[in-house]
Amino acid sequence: MAAISKKNPVDLIFSFVTAIASFSVIIFILGILYVLVSESSLAISRFGIIKFLTSTDWNPVTESFGALTNIYGTIVTTFLSLLIAIPVAIGIAIFVTEISPNFLKTPIGIAIELLAAIPSIIYGMWGLFTLSPIMSNYVEPFLKKITAGIPLVSVLFQGTPMGIDILTASIILSIMIIPFTASISRDSFNLTPAVVKESAYALGATKWEVVKNVVIPYSKLGVFGGIVLSLGRALGETMAVAFVLGNNHRITTSLLDAAATITVTLANEFAEADNDVYLSALFYLALVLFVMSFITLAIAKFFLLKAERKYSR
Repeated sequence: MAAISKKNPVDLIFSFVTAIASFSVIIFILGILYVLVSESSLAISRFGIIKFLTSTDWNPVTESFGALTNIYGTIVTTFLSLLIAIPVAIGIAIFVTEISPNFLKTPIGIAIELLAAIPSIIYGMWGLFTLSPIMSNYVEPFLKKITAGIPLVSVLFQGTPMGIDILTASIILSIMIIPFTASISRDSFNLTPAVVKESAYALGATKWEVVKNVVIPYSKLGVFGGIVLSLGRALGETMAVAFVLGNNHRITTSLLDAAATITVTLANEFAEADNDVYLSALFYLALVLFVMSFITLAIAKFFLLKAERKYSR
């Protein structure tokens, strides 16, 4: 059968088309990498790798550029957004699959998927005109008040609450990535065999014990995959963050200060780059983000595959 199928011209055309589609992904990635390296070559030769990655100086006037402030802002906002989003997303998935009555499952599922379809610029505008005033007038003063005097924690909420800062940007980012983790976690939870859960209930387990000891362990690889997808989205998000982060090239310990991420710097300054060095430094910054994303997602994928092999034995 395989030999007959192999000679079938329709199968050959079908195989050829799907192979082109698959290899086109690799070609696109290599093409992007080539353009980034080519366009940033001037900045690479002028600033090197170590100096560019460790310098906090970003001054277009003196043509002195370093990526550390942008890398710091990218990592902090991504980490905070995941910290906020993951518990909420998993909570949504557990409610939809294990607790919610049947008539609520469909509308909540549709709402989650619609949340993922909203353009990021809408999130940014909502963040600037609605969330930012709420944060500056109520949430951030409250956080500052209750954390005052607590060692280490109070450092995170120093400064004047303005609503245009790391905390607000991280909340916006977390709202954007919740649908990805929630949807994939929900689908993973639904794959847990009903007989396994019913066996646990038959042994006297409570709903919480079934979720904790059966559902989550059974589907944790799927949940981790959803988190990885959200991580990639958070690293590369631009417009929503650009509205509420402030584009301040400074490393700060306070979450109430403005900061800059790589994507925000690219979006805000690309049109202003009026000389070759400035433009090349921005391409160099994009190359750094490309490599960061690749390494981060590759490490996550490595652990995911390792875990899959472990549990498939």
